[in-house]
Amino acid sequence: MAFELGIYHFGELTPDPVTGRPPTPGVRLRQLVEQAKAADEAGLDVFAVGEHHRTDFAVSAPAVVLAAMAEHTRDIRLSSAVTVLSSDDPVRVFQQFATVDLLSGGRAEIIAGRGSYIESFPLFGHDLGDYAQLFAEKLDLLLRLRAENPVSWQGSLRPPLADGDITPRPDREIPVWIAVGGTPASVVRAGRLGLPLSLAIIGGNYRQFAPFVDLYRRTAAESGHDPARLKISVNSPGFVAATHREAVEISHPYFQAGWMANHHQRGQGVPMPKAAYEAQASPSGAFFLGSTQEVIDKILAQHELFGHDRMMIQLGFGDVPQKEMMKAIELLGSEVAPVVRREIAARTATATGGTS
Repeated sequence: MAFELGIYHFGELTPDPVTGRPPTPGVRLRQLVEQAKAADEAGLDVFAVGEHHRTDFAVSAPAVVLAAMAEHTRDIRLSSAVTVLSSDDPVRVFQQFATVDLLSGGRAEIIAGRGSYIESFPLFGHDLGDYAQLFAEKLDLLLRLRAENPVSWQGSLRPPLADGDITPRPDREIPVWIAVGGTPASVVRAGRLGLPLSLAIIGGNYRQFAPFVDLYRRTAAESGHDPARLKISVNSPGFVAATHREAVEISHPYFQAGWMANHHQRGQGVPMPKAAYEAQASPSGAFFLGSTQEVIDKILAQHELFGHDRMMIQLGFGDVPQKEMMKAIELLGSEVAPVVRREIAARTATATGGTS
């Protein structure tokens, strides 16, 4: 299977560093649909949107946004990034993504996570004291809904189901990934269940995450799953342009604004001076930031370490202007993706004794 390259976005509504004004939610949502269309036309593999429930983000209903994207795209996979399953209802999640899957001709995916932002828990009447148990129970129910219909199920935090008829049914099994930040327990859960792993690396030296990948594969093998058949995605911020300087000069003011306005909980922004931003673009840093060749080199270096199947770039965090975003998407599709796929295919063929 060819190596996959995609984009994810949270739909943040960051005040523009020049004008001081954020985009309106309607403008941002329409821009995301345009970006997905451009990514599809550029030959990228996945476009994903995250879920937040705050006024500084436009996307609180990922499935609705993905359904709009489905009508403007043909081939690209459409995913959440992530679905905060702990505070949502698995029945509605399954129904919504089954609908997207049917509308898109079998292109929907779910990346399920516990949620690093917590505003959705009180909003939907959940106790943060049940944080871990909510995710475990709801993931169990979601997987049951995917596997069978009607469904009978009982947990301790949600009313039981007795022969629940869950419709519509998709024409295939919708992929469900487990999102992991830095929690070994989540890595172990994904390995035990034999579910694909979506690993967020948003700062620091990416090599520090190698033990998580090793733990995942080891746990999967111990649980009777073939690690070679399980997908791993690495997800990191970045931006690409014709040159390193151009990529930094375009994206840094917006990234810095977004890091202050939208990073973690409201009022707890994190400074990102240019020197720190550049450090994350270094060969060992987490960001995929720079020229097309720099991005290619880092993807290939990470693949040597992780042996992963997919790279997802949080492109232009902080609302880089749409014109520059469209150029970056085209560069990823035309200059980065073909080289990365070819080089990784050649490596895989050599490793397995085949031909590229």
